[in-house]
Amino acid sequence: MNAAKVIIVGTGGIARCHLGDILKKPRTTKVVGLVEINEASRVSIRELFVAEGRETPPFFDSIKEAIKAKTGADSVLIATPHKFHVDNVCESLRAGLDVFVEKPMVLNAVEARRVIRTRDKTGKLVVIGFPGSLSPEIKKAKELVAKGVIGRLSLISAYVHQEWKESQTGTWRQVPEISGGGFLFDTGSHMINTVVDLLGDEVAWVKAQFDNCGTPVEITSSVIGCSKNGIQFSLSAGGDSILCDSGVFLIGDKGVIETDIWGKRLLIKTVKNPEFTLVPLPKSFSVWEQFLRVRAGKMANPCPPEIGLRFAHLMDLMRKSVDG
Repeated sequence: MNAAKVIIVGTGGIARCHLGDILKKPRTTKVVGLVEINEASRVSIRELFVAEGRETPPFFDSIKEAIKAKTGADSVLIATPHKFHVDNVCESLRAGLDVFVEKPMVLNAVEARRVIRTRDKTGKLVVIGFPGSLSPEIKKAKELVAKGVIGRLSLISAYVHQEWKESQTGTWRQVPEISGGGFLFDTGSHMINTVVDLLGDEVAWVKAQFDNCGTPVEITSSVIGCSKNGIQFSLSAGGDSILCDSGVFLIGDKGVIETDIWGKRLLIKTVKNPEFTLVPLPKSFSVWEQFLRVRAGKMANPCPPEIGLRFAHLMDLMRKSVDG
């Protein structure tokens, strides 16, 4: 395929991470527009383009404005605060653009179904930027389970902790009307998505407990539940901790698989080999590169809106459990 022509919507920290990758590979992607209303963010992005010896594309105040400018875009990278994702995605799809949207896709299941309907109506592509689902490690873990390498899978146990409470104080991430939730819905969304992906089915029931720790959003969370295919799971999220780390354990009657919520590692132990052994895998493509490979028909979509719907359904169930 020719180089993708992308509009980047929202130019905060995560967008700059993507740009760091995109600008080093001009043969695959050309940035034709930037949607950002904050001048400080615009300055930071200009500096990034200058540092790479590249001309800064035009800035716009909205997706609609960028589309009217006829930039020639064929795709969009959405990295706005969570509240705006559903409108950003649907407006982009209706404009004929393929969509890469940062996590989480939307705030709830109602919004997720709206995305799926719009995707189906327009026939365009939507990929959610979850590194776990886009990693060879999580793909391989699902293959090992399907092949019965660890026997009957009965439990998935996952945790994540981070110094999140203090670092996000005063940001939009702790404004529930914009973020949709706290630590569990932000960094913890990687955990939820990876577990949902590994479960391979919708969730039947959930019991959850949240502690806001004196903030407007949940900081510490404990969740137990079961999928419709009978696999139990537990999720633990600690947003008032140190550093950032995670683990995911798939427990079967003949073995155990260990990975993390981003799919950075994959280990396995079985009855015949009772010590954890690293599963060798090829280096993963970046999430943007994988979006391009899906667009080019070189691979199936590892994280479509249907996984986003399962995620949103589970999050809805957790909120309902907490609210009583």
